[in-house]
This record gives sequence, C-alpha cells and structure tokens, in this order.
Amino acid sequence: MPDFKSLPPIGLSLYRIVIGFLMACHGASTLTGFPVKPFSGHTISPTTWPDGIAGVLQLVFGLLVMLGLGTRISAVILSGTMAYAYFSVHQKHALLPMANGGEQAALFSWAFLLIAIVGAGPLAVDTLMKGTLRLPKPSKATAPGFE
Repeated sequence: MPDFKSLPPIGLSLYRIVIGFLMACHGASTLTGFPVKPFSGHTISPTTWPDGIAGVLQLVFGLLVMLGLGTRISAVILSGTMAYAYFSVHQKHALLPMANGGEQAALFSWAFLLIAIVGAGPLAVDTLMKGTLRLPKPSKATAPGFE
C-alpha cells in the first residue's frame, strides 16, 4: 500500500508543473496565438513593451518552472511579472481583483511566490541533475484501514 508521506512532495511537483504549463501557454498565446487566440484577439510582437516582453518572460520562465530547471529564480521573476501586471494594469481600475479583472494576475503572482519559497519538489530537472531524488521511505506502520 502507498505511504501517504510521499504524497506532499509529489503534489508539490505536480502543482509546479501545472502552474508552469499554464503560464507558458499564456505566454505562447500572447506571442503566437497558439494554443488559443489571446484575449485581445491579436498576437503581440516580443519586442513590444510591456506586453510582448511579458509574453516572452511568461513563455520562457513558465517552461523552466514546468520542467523544474532554475525553478526558484524563474518563479521569482514570474511572481514579480504578475505583480507588476496587477499593479500597473488592473489596480488603477478598482481596488479588488474581482472588480478590476486582475484575479488571474494576482493568483499567478502568489502561486509563483509559493513555488519560489518551497522549491520544485522531487520531480524536477534540478533534482535529477543533483542526483538527490529521494522520496520518503515507506514506514512499516500503516494507518488503520490501509493495511
């Protein structure tokens, strides 16, 4: 039977992978229109300030977070990018994210800050490169009903 002590580290890795994937898709959509058209209806040049630069950061660092390569610094950069987007684009329209359309930016900013604080988890390229992939060993004692 599985040891439930190994689930939180794996859950952390899955959280990082999904959040990084979503951010990379957001950046790709902004720059290329793939996998879906951006909200604005048109793509943006990667050299356009600030939207194009943000799209490049979202795509590149989103992929790095998803892979778990340079995770903490990539997450800090993305957290700052999303905080900048919230305060420079959304905050001027209203105070609360629900009123100013900034929920996505606020959630991404806090999600990446969490990843920067707790790290990549065990299923990451950084972990594999260090050769430190160690999940907690199953204990001999099991919870009642899980024998």
